[in-house]
Amino acid sequence: MQSLKGDKLSVSTTLNINEMFETIQGEGAYTGIPSIFVRLQGCPVGCPWCDTKHTWEIKPQLAISPDQVIAKSAESETFFVSDETDLLAQFETQGYVAKHVVITGGEPCMYDLRPLTSLLHDKGYTTQIETSGTFEVLCDERTYVTVSPKINMKGGYKVLVSALERANEIKHPIAMQKHIDELDALLANVSTLEGKQVCLQPISQQKRATELAVQTCIARNWRLSLQTHKYIGIE
Repeated sequence: MQSLKGDKLSVSTTLNINEMFETIQGEGAYTGIPSIFVRLQGCPVGCPWCDTKHTWEIKPQLAISPDQVIAKSAESETFFVSDETDLLAQFETQGYVAKHVVITGGEPCMYDLRPLTSLLHDKGYTTQIETSGTFEVLCDERTYVTVSPKINMKGGYKVLVSALERANEIKHPIAMQKHIDELDALLANVSTLEGKQVCLQPISQQKRATELAVQTCIARNWRLSLQTHKYIGIE
């Protein structure tokens, strides 16, 4: 959506928002930080273990009001439609006090996130995108990008080298050595890992996966990421 304001071209993006809530970031480099989560609708990647399959499809007939989405007590395919200005107004309406915004999905990089992330930074927020790395990352240069590469998924999308290059954090769920080998193959295409956090995250807190992740992180000076929100029972 484009509109003229004075002599400047203002570009906004229509966003389909499945969930919006305030909580604590539970994983990765921002673990423990109070955050506003914005979960966008839509994802064609097709991860078989996905715990947000209700965000995969965008069905226009399921669009509802922001208040109805925020009040949802169960996962559903419903969403509300907003642009970045109205979304920021919703933060204020809801009384959110966190200043870190996590944009997730679904696959958030199906959307051009430059208008939203730029506005948020200009208004004093920090932003983070959590993406599979299968779409071009379009966001403000100040945004912290977490790529959790989804390899050989049902949707047939490839992890983009450009997404890995843009990443501040590469966070990879693992259960076995095969997953580390797949990550190594991806990282071989990245020009440099300097300045990037590489995190291993044990799938489903499995004992064997956790032991492998710990051993590998120590050997390579990588970082262990635990889903602490699942341990303490919050969203």
